[in-house]
Amino acid sequence: MGSVLVCYSGGIDSAFVLAVAHETLGAHAVGMTAVSPSLAPFEKDEAIAIAAQIGARHELVESHEIDDASYQANDTDRCFHCKSELYRLSEMKQKEWQLAFTVNGTNVGDLGDYRPGLEAAKRAGVRSPLVELGFTKSDVRACAASMGLSIWDKPAAACLSSRIPYGTQVTRERLTQIGSLEGELHRIGLRQVRVRWHALAKETAIANVKDGAIARIEVARDELLAAFDLRDAIVEAGKKAGFAYVTLDLQGYRTGSHNEVLGNKRSLPIL
Repeated sequence: MGSVLVCYSGGIDSAFVLAVAHETLGAHAVGMTAVSPSLAPFEKDEAIAIAAQIGARHELVESHEIDDASYQANDTDRCFHCKSELYRLSEMKQKEWQLAFTVNGTNVGDLGDYRPGLEAAKRAGVRSPLVELGFTKSDVRACAASMGLSIWDKPAAACLSSRIPYGTQVTRERLTQIGSLEGELHRIGLRQVRVRWHALAKETAIANVKDGAIARIEVARDELLAAFDLRDAIVEAGKKAGFAYVTLDLQGYRTGSHNEVLGNKRSLPIL
């Protein structure tokens, strides 16, 4: 490729692509992280730290998908609008930084779930080296470990907007609420965490509580007992973040749970 812009979120897949690109191309590989309310502050900090560990040039660029009414509506194509903004920015920066290609960290395992963002990548001409080479998540982790990347076993991550059910509006306040609680849950020792935001019915909403929301917390199944032992601290953190109720999902974290409600639905009412 000669030179690349790597769409780098700080997750293991894009970090591995950035590490290989830097090893291969040196200064001709640049990692770009889009910063918006849907990126948790602790994820941004870790992305900066990992890029420094790799030694690659790393640029933070503000993105504005939250200002897009189609994104805010949070229909089943929300990810398409988010990625379209990302790739609009990457195309602009690719030209500004005089780089030949834009690449992402999509691996073959991502192709099996419902991910409208893949269509945005296709339309933008973004390449996916891991897909082209047939890399699974396990391949990525094994190779990242062999390269000495400290996050080779980092749990899967996703943008904060994915914590809000389809059909429920995405707002800056709700994303801040989710990010605040997830950051605190990581701080008290939980590793694989998702704070799912659910609105209370209007007739049961509580005054002076942000949106009258319920936090449905998913943790890895092997962390369920630890989470139960930490329940008092978890409830306290949830209340501090403004949730009316704090619950633990007994099924635990599972990939793609955000899409479990879809079935054949592709358009939902907005709450």
